[in-house]
Amino acid sequence: MTTTVARTRRERLAHLVTELSSPALCVVVGLVLVAWDSAAQGFSAAWVAAAIVLCAGVPMAVIAKGVKSGRWEDHHVVRRDQRYVPLLVAVASVATATVLLILVRAPRELIALVVAQLGGLLVVLAVTRFWKVSIHCATAAGLLGVLLTLYGPWALLGLSVLALILWSRVVLDAHSWAQATVGSMLGFVVAIGLFPLLR
Repeated sequence: MTTTVARTRRERLAHLVTELSSPALCVVVGLVLVAWDSAAQGFSAAWVAAAIVLCAGVPMAVIAKGVKSGRWEDHHVVRRDQRYVPLLVAVASVATATVLLILVRAPRELIALVVAQLGGLLVVLAVTRFWKVSIHCATAAGLLGVLLTLYGPWALLGLSVLALILWSRVVLDAHSWAQATVGSMLGFVVAIGLFPLLR
């Protein structure tokens, strides 16, 4: 009985962590923080709003519609073979955001972040063809890489949060430790490689 209660509590916590660290939410947090940081470059709420709609809103709307129609099991799209369409939609939408932000001459940091997000999506899409890498972990680790660039070593405190996210994905049997860890590594490497270079 005690073991069952402990398992239930653990799974509830894992569900909460998973929802709070959803890729869409990580994307929004990153966009808002970068927009705030680039305020001196001529910040415009319209730019960040457009980026949020295209980089987070459109992909999530497509997923929600797919779940409602029964095309996908849930909003996390747990089956690897069902992830291609949502990922392709996300790639197209983020690419559109990149072009739009360049055309309106949005702050360089904002453009750099969206390009880094696009790079991360392309890597995850390529890996997903063969393996179910964790998109949750990739996005969260990418956000950590961006924060490290913006705020320096203090951002490494976020490693504990990232570890909790990895734990939640494994506890819920959404991914193996290897899939969660590799997802984190890919997201971090792409972000720390592209964002500082382009900002």
